[in-house]
Amino acid sequence: MGTSVLSLRIDHDLLERLRHQAAKRGMSVQDYVVRTLVRHDFDERFQAAVEETERFYGVP
Repeated sequence: MGTSVLSLRIDHDLLERLRHQAAKRGMSVQDYVVRTLVRHDFDERFQAAVEETERFYGVP
């Protein structure tokens, strides 16, 4: 899988909160943000799969 660059303009306070959260986990801000986005994407795809399964089996 290749990589691309995404540039963001964010509020100073948000960046400081991201730095703090990343530091608590021993991560860079970039790694923390990417990990958060991947987790969020997985959660959405998982929920969609659960809903599709429920529809398939007729679960109310």
